[in-house]
Formats: sequence, C-alpha cells, structure tokens
Amino acid sequence: MTGAGIGITMFGSMLLLMAIRVPIAAAMFIPGAVGYWVMTNDMALLNMLKGSAVARLTVYDLSVIPLFLLMGQFATQGGLSRALFKAAAAFVGHIRGGLGMAAILSAAAFGAVCGSSVATSATITQVAYPEMKAHGYHGRLSTATLATGGTLGILIPPSVPLVVYAILTEQNIAKLFAAALLPGLLAAFGYIVVIAIYCRLRPDLATPSDALPWNERLKALLGVWPIVVIFFVVFGGIYGGVFSPTEGAAVGAMGTFIAGLAQRELGLQGIKRSFLGTAETSAMVFMIFLGADMMNSSLALTQMPGRLADWVGHLQVAPIVIVGCVLLFYVVLGCVMDELSMLLLTIPVIFPTIMALDLWGLTPEMKAIWFGVLVLVTVGIGLIAPPVGLNVYVVNSIAKDVPMSETYKGVLPFLASDFIRVTALLFFPAISLWLVKALYG
Repeated sequence: MTGAGIGITMFGSMLLLMAIRVPIAAAMFIPGAVGYWVMTNDMALLNMLKGSAVARLTVYDLSVIPLFLLMGQFATQGGLSRALFKAAAAFVGHIRGGLGMAAILSAAAFGAVCGSSVATSATITQVAYPEMKAHGYHGRLSTATLATGGTLGILIPPSVPLVVYAILTEQNIAKLFAAALLPGLLAAFGYIVVIAIYCRLRPDLATPSDALPWNERLKALLGVWPIVVIFFVVFGGIYGGVFSPTEGAAVGAMGTFIAGLAQRELGLQGIKRSFLGTAETSAMVFMIFLGADMMNSSLALTQMPGRLADWVGHLQVAPIVIVGCVLLFYVVLGCVMDELSMLLLTIPVIFPTIMALDLWGLTPEMKAIWFGVLVLVTVGIGLIAPPVGLNVYVVNSIAKDVPMSETYKGVLPFLASDFIRVTALLFFPAISLWLVKALYG
C-alpha cells in the first residue's frame, strides 16, 4: 500500500472509532500507532513511544493550560459567575430579551477568567437558565443563547485552544490573545443584536423583567469588582511585559482563589472540586496531545502534509479561496470532533500550506496570527452547529426540559451572525491585527 493509501486508511479508521464513541485520544492514537508500525517496524514504534510522551509533556509552555483551567475552576466554585450574571441582568434585564443579553455579557466576562467553552456554557447555564425560565423565557431562546454564549469562552482571552495553536505554530501567546480580543467582543455584540431582533420578531419568546432602582444596580455592579481587577492585572501584566503568559495564568489562579475566599463562596469542598476538575481536564487535554502526536508522526511518514502543500500550491485559484475552503473543512470537522482535537490533528498539516500562500501581503507572523483567529472563530461554530454541537449537549444536559431539536432551531440565527463575522475577518485582516500592531508595533 502506498503512503497516501496508508494515510487515508488511518484517517478513515480514526473517524470510524470516533463514530462508535471511542475516546478521541485513543481514536487518534490507535490508527496512528498501527500506521507507524506498518511503515517502519516494531522497534522503531517502541523507540518513538519511548521519547514522544516525555518530549511533549515536558514543554514548559504547556503549563499555562492547567493554570488557566485552575483559574476558571476557582472562578466557578467561588461564585463569580453568579455575580456576573446578576450585574448584567440588573442593567439590561428590563429590556425585552434582556436576560438573554445578560447571559451573553456574563459569558463574555466569565470567558475572560475561564478559557474553556464547555466550562463557560455549563457554569452560566446553571446560573442563568433558572432565572430565564422563572421569567417566562421560551426554552428555545434560553438554551440557544446559553449554548452560543459559551463559545465566547474560547474567543475572549485567555483561550486554551489559542494557547495550543500558539504552541503548535510557535507563535507569541500574548499577541494571539490580543488578536482574539476584538473578534471576541464583536461576537458578543453580534449575539446581543441577534437576541434583540429575535425578540422583536417573536416577542412571545421573552418577557421583560422589572427595572431595578439605581442603588440596586450599583450594588450588583460592585459585586464584580474582583473579576475586573483580576482581568486587568493578568492581561495588563502580560501585555505590559511584567510577566509571561504562564506567570500571568498563575497570578490569575491565585487572584480568583483569593477572591473566592474573600466572598465566602469558596470552601474546602469547592477547593477540592477545583483541583480535581483541573486535573481531570488537564489529563484529557494531554492525552489528546499524545494521540494527536502519534497520528501526526505517522502522517509525516506518509509524506501527506508535503504533498498536500505542493498540490495546493499548484492550484489555479486565488489563495483566499483556499483559506475559505479550509474554514469550511473546519466547520464540517466540528460536527464530529472537539476544538482541541481538531487543532492538534490538522494544524501540523494545514499550517505549512497556509503559510506558503500570499495573503493580503501579510508578513509570516501576522499571517499566522490572523489565521489562528480565523480558525478559532470557525471552531466555535462547530461547538453549536448540528448534528453534534458540544455546547448544545452540555446545555441540554442541564436544561433537561427543553428538547435538543428546539435548541438547534434556536441557534440558527446565531450561526448566521457567526458566518457574517467569519467573512468580515477573512476579508479584513485588520480587525484581528489592529490591536496587535497597536501594542507591539
């Protein structure tokens, strides 16, 4: 069998294993290991396995992942998400659809201390869904809003997938965080606009709350000051050169820990759950790393990445069309894979191809940063798009009284907003790169 045939067989086997619910790390590792053995021999495979885990897990930059995850866990267990939703609802809850807008705003703010889409969806849903249900919000609008708002967890820095992209492509994490900030804020604004239009066309879906007096609003606003301080300390320190992203993640984790204790929300059981949740998620992430490394090492032996780059380079089409096709590929792949698995499996293959294209006259660094944000935004679409939509499953596991089909119907207007934003980012790279150039020149 040729190298290309082995590569296609490995990829097909991986998708088959995923379809029968084999854990994603194993679904990538097993075909990769078998393919490596077929192309070499058993001793070469053992030698590769002997060094690959140590080489991957001793990378210092990877320590930023469990630290940001711990920061998010402390924020969750410390009740900061509840304070965020309460403050947002105090200011916009009296508008038709206002509690939905408050959920989007609180998800964006929580994403600034969390970095995980699934964690943001689960946390904000637990806080916001009972309130939205109690105020007569239709289940379709409520669950669709909460699932969509969760995607902001990977758009608003810090973002674990963006850290992974930075490590895979050897880019500056702080610059990628800066590039993702404006698109993340645009996403939040776009979702709020969708809710406003949605509720104007279908006023039966949402009932306005009573407006709170200004003293109650200010009291609710004061409850979120720890999050504001933590955000500015962490990212001000990173962008100001006071500390590295890894050190900033450690400062943020300690800050959320202290804030949770100060608000008397983070007890001993909450601390235990925070460390256990961080350990479980970190283990899952690093196992996916190892599975993807095995698969990518085998694909490298088949020479598929090089052949793909050469084939794309000889296509008689505009480079921007190639990028558009890659993004569509990510949307399709998002139907069967989570965001980390997609990045770990595809970036080593696709990134060299993109870097070989002439795109808007961008320098290699700016091109890499721009493409990273595009991929991040597109991956977010896969988190809510049918038929899988991981965020939809997470939200519906909490809002059990709402059929999943209703949630999928509700996310369609939000997907329209996503596609408009992706198109804007694709044709106007300055949206992503403006803040990077302003901060770093």
